[in-house]
Amino acid sequence: MDGRKSDESPRSGDAGTPGPKKRRTSPATRELTEVDRRILEVLSADARIPNSTLAARVGLAASTCHSRVRELEERGVIRGYHADIDLEATGSPLQALVAVRLRAGARHLLRDFTTRMRSRPEVLDLYFLASDDDFLVHVAVPGSSALRDFVLEQLSAHPEVASTQTNIIFEHTWVAAFPGARAAE
Repeated sequence: MDGRKSDESPRSGDAGTPGPKKRRTSPATRELTEVDRRILEVLSADARIPNSTLAARVGLAASTCHSRVRELEERGVIRGYHADIDLEATGSPLQALVAVRLRAGARHLLRDFTTRMRSRPEVLDLYFLASDDDFLVHVAVPGSSALRDFVLEQLSAHPEVASTQTNIIFEHTWVAAFPGARAAE
């Protein structure tokens, strides 16, 4: 063991770190067991759960549970742990999903577009799609003028962008990231 008490969080690293830095094997190398799935369901609902509580919920000894979580991290099944941030408290209460279609001749710029979007502070998530649209960009901004500026300056002003469609989000509700996690709550 690494000296962590059995009632501490199962996450690795210090607070604010994304978790393990390297993978030993591919997640597809070994099938998930039923215990692995139960661990993922509980962690998906509450990633800050103490290891001892997690172990009790999935029916394992604390040391065994800790080892299983570490293995899931090392295999890349658990890629990190995240905070649910109140965007209004950060000064960016307006969220939108912007569908982006690139010009047919600009397909070679997919990586550049992705890199540019990932560097933007307004961008929360970026999805590459198999659709009429190429990307879906989830943004959070202070207000409608900032959203307009983002779409005009960061998207429409670039020659590779053929079109955009902006959808304002009225309300966002977090849904567990692992199938079955809602049942574990």
